[in-house]
Amino acid sequence: MFSGIIEHLGTVAAVQSGNASCTLDIDTGMTDVTLGESIAVNGVCLTATEFNEAGRVRFFVSSESLDRTALGRLKEGSRINLERAVTPAIRLSGHIVQGHVDGVATFCAADPVGEARRLVFAVPQALRRYMVEKGSVTLDGISLTLNAVSEPKDGEFTIEVMIIPHTWEHTTLGSLSSGEPVNVEVDVIAKYVESVCQYR
Repeated sequence: MFSGIIEHLGTVAAVQSGNASCTLDIDTGMTDVTLGESIAVNGVCLTATEFNEAGRVRFFVSSESLDRTALGRLKEGSRINLERAVTPAIRLSGHIVQGHVDGVATFCAADPVGEARRLVFAVPQALRRYMVEKGSVTLDGISLTLNAVSEPKDGEFTIEVMIIPHTWEHTTLGSLSSGEPVNVEVDVIAKYVESVCQYR
């Protein structure tokens, strides 16, 4: 489990394509990784399969993860958001994040609002029922608050989030280009509530 608070910005050192899978070698900046540890890579929970003392960690990415996330766009030199799993002693500063991506959104625009920035993303319509104004969403592993949620149109809808300067500078949000995909994880509590109401 994660909290959506980014701890490190990593860099992809190598991508090796396999049979419907790939491996990612990432320079994480973390020198105490353990074999089998779960780490959120742009919001996707992956397992550390190899590592060295310099902080380079290898992750295996299955076909399921490639099909459901935006990890397939990563290439050598890509910057990525990293978060290690929470422990009982860590403050839950964001919200409950599983690292299980529900879909892929598209970055539309970033507009300055004073020193902050308003970011707009287009999201698949199927995820609309899990999002409410002032609710939580995870984008590329970052816990964010929804400031606006539009009604669906042509198979998608838009969300707006407000980004403070710290988040803009210390995550990959500041380097997004228009049309770039990002991983979306909705609030798992919303999915549980839906299931309880449907099958009560």
